Amino acid sequence: MKYLIYACIIALFIASCATTKTKDMDTASIDTTSDTLRIANDSLEYEILIIEPGFTQWLVTQPPRGFYGERFLEIRNRQYVIEFNQRVLQPQRFNPNVYMQQINYEQNISYGYEVNYLLFNYFRFFEQRYRQRFIATRGGRF
Repeated sequence: MKYLIYACIIALFIASCATTKTKDMDTASIDTTSDTLRIANDSLEYEILIIEPGFTQWLVTQPPRGFYGERFLEIRNRQYVIEFNQRVLQPQRFNPNVYMQQINYEQNISYGYEVNYLLFNYFRFFEQRYRQRFIATRGGRF
């Protein structure tokens, strides 16, 4: 097996409450003390859990928060999520040890800047680490 299951666990999960359409990061907690990155709202309306060795160190080398606009991040994340979820549904074509579970990212919900920033950067990290390409861009980088 090319990738060890425990070494490349990817657990991204965004669960949203159907009654709330806006998520506020003021009440969120972020734990970056290990290679597990957890972003959760106090009321647990959503949660992102990233378990990926090296992601936390990689993140500090990226453009800082505020570099990208929230709308840009939302658009890119929608594109990434659609492609990622399609790959999860094709285990015969894409490695099921890398594409383990779908991501529930609803476009009509405003998750806030922090969630979109971290999710966007996770997809970029994922592309580099696993040599995958999700979004074709002009000039090769964005």
